[in-house]
Formats: sequence, C-alpha cells, structure tokens
Amino acid sequence: MAYMKLSEQVQKLSNPQRSDAFIKLFQEAVRSGKIDGAYLPERFTMPKQFTRRGSEDTYQKDTREMIFDHTPAFDEWFEETNRDLAAARRGGTVKPSLQAVESGLVDFQELVAQTRQKMQASYEKGQALGNSRKAASKPTAPKRKTKK
Repeated sequence: MAYMKLSEQVQKLSNPQRSDAFIKLFQEAVRSGKIDGAYLPERFTMPKQFTRRGSEDTYQKDTREMIFDHTPAFDEWFEETNRDLAAARRGGTVKPSLQAVESGLVDFQELVAQTRQKMQASYEKGQALGNSRKAASKPTAPKRKTKK
C-alpha cells in the first residue's frame, strides 16, 4: 500500500486558492468512508492566501496533517474534485483586478462591456437631469413687477 500526506496532495491542486475547500471535502470523504485516512500530530500551512476585511494584508492558515491510502479510487476522486474546484466558484463573484484578468478568472471583454454600459447609463442620467432642470427653469407665466 502507498501512503501519502495530505500536504503533498494539496500541492497538486490546479487552483491553490481552493485548498481550504479541498481539505474540507477530503475530510468529509474520510469521515464518510470514501477514503481511508488518519490524522497525524503535525500541522501544515495551506497554500491559500486569505485577506482580512478592509485591508490588503494577507495571511495563511494551518491545518492538521493527515495520511491516507493512495489508491486508484482516490486518484479518480481527486481528479473529479480538483476539476470541480478549478471550475467556477459557487459563492460570490471574483472582484475585477489586474491579477484576476491576467489569470483568466475575469473575462476582460465582459468587463469592458459592463463598464461601457455603466458609463452610458450615467451619461444618459446626467442628460435627463440637465434637460429636466432646463425645462423647469423656463417661466410659464410672465412675472408682474410690484411697486415699492
């Protein structure tokens, strides 16, 4: 039997930012009996970079190391899980950034189209506001002068 450490398997993920989700799925598979695995006393650092709210600081988390039986059934499970995690995320949207565009997580042409649509809507709103003010400022009846 070939045994492997969870930390070694995590390094094979195609999207390391999903390592936390992978570890949860792995632990669930061990708990339900799909994979034979056991905790080890040591810990390892996940490759995912977490960010603090309202800050640009990033940090990493540690998790308990596990050892598991590396079988063809595990390889099949890993390939499917890795594919699912690399695909579109279930929660939230990816914030547009240079890194997100360069890595392909955000479609640049779609971002361009959204930006143009927002700019056009803003322009039209400004035009409508200006026209309504212009129409409101036109006198409807001549004002009478009062004597002092």
